[in-house]
Amino acid sequence: MVAVLGNFQIKTKILFGTGGISVLGNTARDVGAEKFLLVADPALEKYGTLDKALASLSEVGLEGKIFLDVEPEPYLDNADQAADLGRASRVDLVIGMGGGSAMDTAKAAATIITNGGRAEDYIGLNRVEHPGVTSIMIPTTAGTGAEVTFTAVFTNRQTKAKGGINSHHLFPDIALLDPELTLSLPPNVTAATGMDALTHAIESVTSRSSTVFTEALALTAVRLISENLRQAVFHGEDIHARENMLFGSLLGGMALANAGVGAAHALAYPLGGHYRISHGLANAILIPYVMEFNLPAAERSLALIAKSMGEPVEALPLRKAAATAVEAVRTLCSDIGIPSNLTEIGVPLGDIAVLVEGALKVTRPVENNPRLLGKEEATRIYERAFG
Repeated sequence: MVAVLGNFQIKTKILFGTGGISVLGNTARDVGAEKFLLVADPALEKYGTLDKALASLSEVGLEGKIFLDVEPEPYLDNADQAADLGRASRVDLVIGMGGGSAMDTAKAAATIITNGGRAEDYIGLNRVEHPGVTSIMIPTTAGTGAEVTFTAVFTNRQTKAKGGINSHHLFPDIALLDPELTLSLPPNVTAATGMDALTHAIESVTSRSSTVFTEALALTAVRLISENLRQAVFHGEDIHARENMLFGSLLGGMALANAGVGAAHALAYPLGGHYRISHGLANAILIPYVMEFNLPAAERSLALIAKSMGEPVEALPLRKAAATAVEAVRTLCSDIGIPSNLTEIGVPLGDIAVLVEGALKVTRPVENNPRLLGKEEATRIYERAFG
């Protein structure tokens, strides 16, 4: 019997290149599409990004429907509404365009169209029985990596709890990445989404499920993001920085799809569900505190992260090298304007018990964290994160 040292899977075909939005129409035709549903972030209208996509689709004679009712940190009913529109219009292609909220809504809608039911029916692991309609994802932020993952995360409007639809049927068929589409991102969004991508990469390295495959991808993502995030925030017109950020986000997404994430994500979920704090910002604030907590159980991983961030750690003892990664991330966050604690963004200190209860329900990231995370530990991290 052969021991399995690690598995790696990605279904999605990746098309990456500046100006790539122009090939959307031909790409849709190549997969045999006749009618599309375009699920997009409503902000893309004012930047002209939506027009570029529609022009490419129109050039090859494709028609379809547009769904723009995507909310930040989307609710389950957003996916249901998109699926209802797609089913009524008999679409055979779903295109998701925007950040993680738009792409997650599109991925879920593509699945619901063929499987029936409502989004809530599929929250959990492997509850989707059949493939969805063909899907193309087009990220316009360098952040979530949702274009290459099998997860779509939603908030329950009634309970405020966040949960994910997790199924290999959610892997998009095609990811179309065009760095030019990220040029219009304002600095604060560039910062938060960039730190979201860095958090994915960091937690993929420290994950209990990390393998040689995911570590290679994630450490490359750490390097690309660390080298380019400041430039992308302060000089957003720099297409080279935007290209590297989008590539780093992509690699981080590929890594997390296989290695999973950890405590930062679990602790971030209730912040989005209860206070509508963007997932990227929540991750950005929490990740230094989680790295600090994990340090005794993840010295090697954190030392590798420090090295990938360009820190001169070769001559340092392992523990000091690992600690350098924590400080490097804190410095990066400070440089790009990320708040240093939860108090700064208005989270009530008295709600820690509610936050802990919500975080510990996100079982997969909790169990994947390199250090045991129970009620006491989660409480301690939140307390430190309040400053």
